[in-house]
Amino acid sequence: MHFTKPAWVTHKDTSGNKGDSSKRLSIFSVHVHPDGSRIATGGLDAKVRIWSTKPILNPASELSGKPPKSLCTLTMHTGPVLCVRWAHSGRWLASGSDDEIVMIWDLDPSARGRVWGSDEVNVEGWRPMKRLPGHESDVTDLAWAPEDRYLASVGLDSQVLIWCGYTLERLRKLDQHQGFVKGVCWDPVGEFLATQSDDRSVKIWRTTDWGLEAEVTKPFEHSPGSTFFRRLSWSPDGAHITASNATNNKGFVFIAAVITRNTWTSDISLVGHENTVEVAAYNPHIFLRNPEQSVATANICSVVALGADDRSVSVWQTKSARPLIVAKEVFDRQIMDLNWSWDGLTLYAASSDGTIAVFHFEPEELEGIAPHSAQEQYLSKFGFTPPPIPEGYSHIPTRNPSLPPPSAQTQSTGFDHNQVNGNGTGERVNMLVAKRNNKKRLGLNSVPSASVNSGIGGGASSNGPKRAALVPAAQDAAMVVDSPPPSSSSFFPGPNEQPFADASTWSRQNDVDMGMGVPIDALDRPRKDEQRPPVFRTLGGDRPREFIPIREVAASGYPGSSSASLNLPVPAVLTRITTEVDGSDHVFECTYSEESGVAEVMFVNGKQTLWIDYLPCPALAIKATTSFCAVATQDGSVYVYSHSGRRLMPNLSLGSPCSLMDGAKNALLVITSSGQVYSWAVNKQTSFFAPVSLLPLLSSNASVTSATVRTNGCPVLNCSNGIVYSYEPNLNTFVKLTERWWSEGSDSWQGRQRSSSQTANRGIMSVVEGSISGALDEGAAEKPRPTWWSTALTLGHLETRLHSTRLLDSPNEYRQALLIYSKKIADEGFRAKAEELIKELCGPVYWRAPDDREVKWCPTVAGMSKRDLLKEVVLAQFAKSKTLGKLAMDYQDLLKKMANDDI
Repeated sequence: MHFTKPAWVTHKDTSGNKGDSSKRLSIFSVHVHPDGSRIATGGLDAKVRIWSTKPILNPASELSGKPPKSLCTLTMHTGPVLCVRWAHSGRWLASGSDDEIVMIWDLDPSARGRVWGSDEVNVEGWRPMKRLPGHESDVTDLAWAPEDRYLASVGLDSQVLIWCGYTLERLRKLDQHQGFVKGVCWDPVGEFLATQSDDRSVKIWRTTDWGLEAEVTKPFEHSPGSTFFRRLSWSPDGAHITASNATNNKGFVFIAAVITRNTWTSDISLVGHENTVEVAAYNPHIFLRNPEQSVATANICSVVALGADDRSVSVWQTKSARPLIVAKEVFDRQIMDLNWSWDGLTLYAASSDGTIAVFHFEPEELEGIAPHSAQEQYLSKFGFTPPPIPEGYSHIPTRNPSLPPPSAQTQSTGFDHNQVNGNGTGERVNMLVAKRNNKKRLGLNSVPSASVNSGIGGGASSNGPKRAALVPAAQDAAMVVDSPPPSSSSFFPGPNEQPFADASTWSRQNDVDMGMGVPIDALDRPRKDEQRPPVFRTLGGDRPREFIPIREVAASGYPGSSSASLNLPVPAVLTRITTEVDGSDHVFECTYSEESGVAEVMFVNGKQTLWIDYLPCPALAIKATTSFCAVATQDGSVYVYSHSGRRLMPNLSLGSPCSLMDGAKNALLVITSSGQVYSWAVNKQTSFFAPVSLLPLLSSNASVTSATVRTNGCPVLNCSNGIVYSYEPNLNTFVKLTERWWSEGSDSWQGRQRSSSQTANRGIMSVVEGSISGALDEGAAEKPRPTWWSTALTLGHLETRLHSTRLLDSPNEYRQALLIYSKKIADEGFRAKAEELIKELCGPVYWRAPDDREVKWCPTVAGMSKRDLLKEVVLAQFAKSKTLGKLAMDYQDLLKKMANDDI
C-alpha cells in the first residue's frame, strides 16, 4: 500500500485577511470521478474544487506540473460546501451546502478561464446546470441511486428529499426523522434507501412507494449527538449497511454497526476506534473468498473503510474479524468523508484539518477482487425491476447538441425571459458569462432552478442552458462524448484526438471507459509552440529493470572477523536486496549473479532504471534515505551514493563485514561483525564520534537484536537482555536509554500507560520502550516491596528519560517527560528536588551572553529554551502544589524581572 497526503489539495482562506491567506480551511467532502481521473472536494470556503488525480498517484507527474493539479473552482454556493457527489455517469456533479441549496454542475469545455474575483484559472470548465432549492437548512449529504435514477439529499431540516436523476424535479419529501439527518445511501439493487439521523435511528425506505420499510435504533441508543456527519454505506452485494456513530456497552465502546438486509438487525460490530466513527464507505467491488470458485452468496465478502474522530482510518474485509489496515493519526482533526475509486484500489479521505489522504493498494493486497460484471450478475438475482426512465431522457449526450435559437429579446438584452419549467414561477439565478461574438460583450445567462411542485412527468426545462439534446436511452451503459465541431473554440481536444494515457502508468485500469470529453492527459501534452524539454542521459537509464528471484548464495570465502574477540552474525548473501527510499517511490536495489560473479547496484523508479554501478563483491546490506544510498559489501567496504549515482564519500574499508546498518537523513550507522560501531554525517563527510567497540555491552552473553540511528548520529541499540543503549560522545561511553527494570515499579512505564489517540504519533522513546515492554508480570504485584518503591522507580525512570530524550534530540518527548516529572515532584512535595530542577533550568540570574566564560551554562536543552520550559512546564505544575506553590510564585516573579531587566 502506498500512502500520500498531497499538500496542494487545499481550500484556503481568501477573504482578504493577509494574516490568514495561507490558512487551511476544513474539507468536508471528497469524491472521485468514476473514471478515476478527477476528484471533487467541498470546503469551508463555500467552493467546490476539482483536482487531477494523476499528480497525486504519480510523483513524476506532480513534479512536472502536467497535467495541472487544480482543474476547476466552482463558486456558486454562498455557504460551506458539505457534500460533493459525482453521478455514476460521470457527466454531472452534485454539491450540497450550508446555503440550503443542492447544485448540479455539468461539463462545459468552453467555460475555462480565470475564476471571477481571484487569481485562479480554470483549465477545465464546469457550469451550474440546475439549482435545486427545497431544504430549509444545511444540506449535509447526497447520494445518486444506481443508474442515476434518483438523487437523494438530506439536511439539518430533518428532511429527506428525492429528486429525479434525469429531469432533476423533486419527487418526494420524507419527513419522518425527528432530528438532523446526516447520512444517506442507496441499496445497489435499487430497492431501498437508507438514512441516518441524530434521532439515533437508521431508517430504511422502499423506492417503490417511498414508505418506511424498517427503523433500526438499538446500536444508536447511546450514540453521541456531537458528530458532524453520520455517513453510512451499503455493501456492493446489497447484503449489509454499515452505519457510523454506533456504540456498545452503554456508549463506552465506539463501533460501526453492520445492519443485515431484510431482517434489519445489527448483530455485527466493527470495534477498535477510540472515538466516534464519523463515516463508512464500502469498496464498490465485491470480493470472492475463494477466487477459484463461482460468484455465490457463500463465496462473497466486501471491503469497508471507516473514518473516525480519533483521526484514524481502518479498512475491514467482512470475512475477517480484524481490520486489514489501521492508519493511526492520519490527520490532525476528525475525518469527514471517505470515498473509493471505481477500480477499488484507491481510498480517498478528507478531514476538517483541511487536508486529504490517499491510500493506494496493490491488487494482491485486496485479494479476491471481482470485476463489476460479477456484481451486476449477482445483483440480478434479487429480481427487482426499477421504474422506467422518463421518456426522452438519457445521461448519454449526443454529437453536437443543438440548442434552441435565442429569441430576439434575448439577443438584444442578454437576459432569458422565457418561463422556467414552463410556468414562470421557478427560481432564476443569473450568472455572468462571456459572450463569444465579435463585440466581446458580457451577457447574463440564467441558471434554471428545479420546480418543487412538478412531478416526474413535468418534463424538462424548455429554456436556459441545456446539458445536451434529449435522446432515448441507449443500451450501452458507457457514456460516449464525441469531439466538438471544427468551428468550436474549445480549448480541449476531443477523446479521439487525445485519448487517456495507459492507466497502468499511474493508476489501475478502470472497468469502464467513461468517455469524458475532457481527457486529463490532454493537458499533459506539449502544445505545438512549446519546446519539448531535452532528454538527458543517465548511467544505465536506457535499460529496463529486471526482476531477479531472491535466493541465498553460498558463502564465497571473503575475509571475516574470526580473529576478533566478537563475532556478530553477518547477513546472508542474496541474489537481490531491495529497499525503498524514504518518502518516495524510488527503489535502491543490489543484485548478485553467482554465475558471472557480478555485483550490481541500481537506483530505479517503477520499471525504469535511473543509474547503475558495479561492485567488486556482493552486498550484505543496503540503506536509502532522502539524502543518500549506502551499500555494505562482504569484504568489509561501505559505498555511499547520492540519488544521482555520485559517490558522496570515499569508499570506506572497515576491516570486517557489516552486521547491521541503518540511516536517517544524513546520518549513517554501521556495526561490523567485529563489534565496531561507526556513525557518520554523510553531508559533512565526518564522523559523529570515534569508532567504539560493543565488547563492554555484550560481555554478559547479550546480543544486539536491532540497531537504528537518529539524525544527530546517536545509535539506538536494542539488546536481548531488555536494555536499550546509546553512545554519549561527550562522556565517551555507552549509556542506558531505558531498560525493562523500570516496568517493575514505575508508574510512567510505557506498558502501564493507557493508549490514547494523542500518542499515536509516537516519538523515539515511546517506540523504544514499547519494543522491550512485553507482558507485565502479574505476580510482581504480589511481591513485597519497600515503602518508597514505586515513587523511587518512577522518579528514577523519568530522570533517565529526560537524559535519554535530550541525547536522542526528541524535544516533544523531553517536554512531556519534564511535565510528568514536575507533576510527580509536586504531588510528592519534594522541595529539594524541585529547587534543584528550577535552578538548573533558570541558570545564573546575571547570565546574558553565551560567550561568558565564567559561567558554564547552556540556555537551551533539546533545542528548547530552558527558561521557557521552566515558566511554561515546571512552575505551572509546582504552582498547583500546596507545599511548592510559594516556591513557584517566587521564581515566577524572578523570571518576570529577568525578562524586564529589572535586576
